[in-house]
Amino acid sequence: MPRPAPPEQHDPADPRQAGGDLFGAELAAATASAAAGAATTGAAAEASGAAAAADEGAPLAERLRPRTLDEVIGQAHLLGPGKPLRVAFESGRPHSMIFWGPPGVGKTTLARLMADAFDAQFIAISAVLGGVKEIREAVAAAQQARQRGRRTILFVDEVHRFNKAQQDAFLPHVESGLFTFIGATTENPSFEVNGALLSRARVYVLEPLSHDDLERLFARALERGAGRPEAAAAPAAATAAGAAGAAGAAGTGAGVAEAAVTFDAPARERLIGWADGDARRLLNAIEIVVAAARAQGRTSVDAAYLETAMSQNLRRFDKGGEVFYDQISALHKAVRGSDPDASLYWLARMLDGGADARYLARRIVRMASEDVGLADPRALALALDAAEAYERLGSPEGELALAEAVVYMACAAKSNAVYVAWKRAGAFVQEHAPPRLMKGLGYGRGYRYAHDEEGGYAAGERYFPEGVEPQRFYEPVERGLETRIREKLAWQRERDSTQDDSAQDPRDPQEPNG
Repeated sequence: MPRPAPPEQHDPADPRQAGGDLFGAELAAATASAAAGAATTGAAAEASGAAAAADEGAPLAERLRPRTLDEVIGQAHLLGPGKPLRVAFESGRPHSMIFWGPPGVGKTTLARLMADAFDAQFIAISAVLGGVKEIREAVAAAQQARQRGRRTILFVDEVHRFNKAQQDAFLPHVESGLFTFIGATTENPSFEVNGALLSRARVYVLEPLSHDDLERLFARALERGAGRPEAAAAPAAATAAGAAGAAGAAGTGAGVAEAAVTFDAPARERLIGWADGDARRLLNAIEIVVAAARAQGRTSVDAAYLETAMSQNLRRFDKGGEVFYDQISALHKAVRGSDPDASLYWLARMLDGGADARYLARRIVRMASEDVGLADPRALALALDAAEAYERLGSPEGELALAEAVVYMACAAKSNAVYVAWKRAGAFVQEHAPPRLMKGLGYGRGYRYAHDEEGGYAAGERYFPEGVEPQRFYEPVERGLETRIREKLAWQRERDSTQDDSAQDPRDPQEPNG
């Protein structure tokens, strides 16, 4: 029989508290007796945070998980002095909330820290694996904790995957205060979370980590040992010296640099860009590369080595970088310009470079609304269907649906009337507020805006990049709607030919008069 741990102790680093596996051990103990429940929920408190971090079998992302709020990297708009989440932590009164943001930005970490800050029992449920049964078991554990005079924080990861009935199961217990509900979702809670539950929780929007944030995280990962044997042997001293203070997870093997593996600046930039704002993605990549380098006896990593060390394509662009937006702008222009071949080229090039297909799916939906509009209302439905198909199939199968949507957008009739009307309405509502500086919209010098051209088509305009000969990938058949598309493309090519003829130098080599 394990010795019951003091109920006030709680270790947010306990990997058993990270997901749906919690219910099996903890909730069985909760239904058995209050004492046994306390032993289960507090089992990890038998070891300190440093000892938990010392588990070399845990992934680097887990070993570097922040143990205090000040160690969290990113989310300054929520965690800075006087900001909403900081105030919530300091108030001493937890409230139900929903964290909305992309993967790897700290949703689970913040929930764990919330439980730690309020000395609350932490129960985690994965909506991917759990159901009403697990919710009932969590309620039983929370009731046992209440009898011991302890709060409970119930964390539901991927809450948007629960259906209405499953989400409704939380309501009476949130109302009664049995537990504080914290949901995490990557989807817009306005559409994916029941209104009744949403009205009882405050939504906090978490943002992808910035380039500077990821640089700090990169440095932290390497500082967890920094190639010095004494750092691994004396984590307490390293913490006191500040070497591990930022990471907050001291312990033997807490970092990856103890093998004296270093990254040059280009290698760091490649990995940071590839991480795309996802802290877990970056730390997992660092761990993979360092392990490969150590196995080969390497002490340094450059950009070229990354391609061999990583099993995934590193031709990924920084989501906020100039190259990325140049290419998404090129895709948008090609669709707007009714060039299906160039549209397919840019879509294929971005997917090959590692661009997030879900991001591209969202941009395709935007293209349907902005550039096709009500000239062909089917475009929006097709774009949404393509996004849903990708969600179900993933890569590479789902990419075909995105390609189909892009070709349709490029070949569809174009209208920006709704877009223009919406902009005018927005300007009116803002009561002549100064317009925002819209830098980088793609209206480069010499670029012809297709909507301003005759027939909505800029005849003769090229959408392939310089040095790449225009290709003809799409050849519509003479069946169904493609018969009309075939005619439209033939009309466009005829206009292109006419435009090319008229674009010849008008200065004929004639002799001067007289």
